[in-house]
Amino acid sequence: QLSLVETGGGSVQAGESLRLSCLGPGGTRCQYDKSWFRQAPGVERQFVSRINLDDTTTYADSVKGRFTISQDRAKDEMYLQMNTLKPEDTATYYCKTDLRRGPNWCVREHWGRGTQVNVSS
Repeated sequence: QLSLVETGGGSVQAGESLRLSCLGPGGTRCQYDKSWFRQAPGVERQFVSRINLDDTTTYADSVKGRFTISQDRAKDEMYLQMNTLKPEDTATYYCKTDLRRGPNWCVREHWGRGTQVNVSS
């Protein structure tokens, strides 16, 4: 189900930074862990990073030390600070939620439509 909105993508040169934002899904009774994924042309969608309700985080090895995930639950927003970008980071970036707790009627997961990141060498 789509109810997330990603922003912040763009075109940068290698070594530069971008900050992605993901807004949603809205509401307070359904509580979610949130993740970033990315997909380059001809490649399967890949996990990038995850932040749980308790703010614990995980990262793909390829972005560890360069990307930082964070969230502001009061604003219902998640962020991905991407530093020292490389051409191989070029992809469409998607945010995703996974239901952690809430009533039975809560949607179990959401996806956004993605935001494009292009890194040139």
